[in-house]
Amino acid sequence: MSQSARAIRTGWVVDGAVPGPNVDEFAEPSEVIEALASANGETLLAVQHPHRTPAARARGLSLTDALPEARRTLDRLLARHYRQVRDFVAVCRIDGSDGTAVGVFCLVDPAQGIRNSEEIYPRIVDERAAMLAGLGRATSAAMLVPLTGGAGLTELVERLVAGKAPDVVSGGHRLWLVGPGAAQDELLALFRGGPLLVADGNHRVAAAGADLLALVTAGPDLRIGAIHRALVRTGLRKEDLASAWRGVGLTVHEVTAPEPPSKPGTVTVPSGLLVELPQPRDPLPRIDHGVVEQVLIAEALGIDPEGPHVRALPEGHPAGPDVDALLQLAPVPLADVLAVHEQGRRMPRKSTYFTPKPRSGLLIAELTP
Repeated sequence: MSQSARAIRTGWVVDGAVPGPNVDEFAEPSEVIEALASANGETLLAVQHPHRTPAARARGLSLTDALPEARRTLDRLLARHYRQVRDFVAVCRIDGSDGTAVGVFCLVDPAQGIRNSEEIYPRIVDERAAMLAGLGRATSAAMLVPLTGGAGLTELVERLVAGKAPDVVSGGHRLWLVGPGAAQDELLALFRGGPLLVADGNHRVAAAGADLLALVTAGPDLRIGAIHRALVRTGLRKEDLASAWRGVGLTVHEVTAPEPPSKPGTVTVPSGLLVELPQPRDPLPRIDHGVVEQVLIAEALGIDPEGPHVRALPEGHPAGPDVDALLQLAPVPLADVLAVHEQGRRMPRKSTYFTPKPRSGLLIAELTP
């Protein structure tokens, strides 16, 4: 199916730094609450989580109740920290410690040609949909990867901006705004003809209406990092875990300070365990995250993988004081991700962590009512 990609009719680009912390820094609502409690002044994070601000929590406001004030806050932030742009796409270059990515910010139709990469949590989708409807604007972009023609996109983007000063510089991000004309048409045409894989933002894609703000990128240095599973407030010790896992037939080794695995097939626990996962069966490739949730967590420990005692934790993110054990998994190879989608399957929830990815709030797009 071809993709309906188009320019952003009305948008805003940041003038300097995005106001407040990056929403993608936080893995859990409790972390957002803590950040908002210590924030100085109005922030985009408060717009994205309006029911978690100190004022909203003191009044017991739901997300729906808090959205009108969030929209007014967003209006003020746009007036102070952004400038409005019309009928444009934005070429973006991200230079991070984990690599470089170049691509194009634009609007796409999520019902045409987008392949969701992972299973999703319906509760999060409902919350994201309410936010989009209440704000009327998208404050964060999904990251999409073309399954064909990616090298051509990277080459065209780099050629178009070569020797040109960026219109926006914010942190490690640079934006070049491209208005109506041949260059804009050429950029959009590159990924109108083929499917796009969701690298980041599966819940944003599922929650979007006719307009999805997206960064379409093929790298050149896209990397898939690991996403681990943390056991939270379970009271389980290393000995309890080893006994339960051996009880369902798993091979468990006691080792000293094991590193996170670099290849699929094993799970390590920093307190001193290495678990051999069962041999994979059809359909292949087998994605370790599904086995960990179904066998190690649900079957062996009797814990609901979707419940409050299990947390998805990207590599490098602090575990927090309430974590009893961290189940470290290997990054999923890109070839396995692509193979799963060729078969029409979806990855387990929160199993891939693509980087570098765009900072939330660099570009805000008005949505079609």
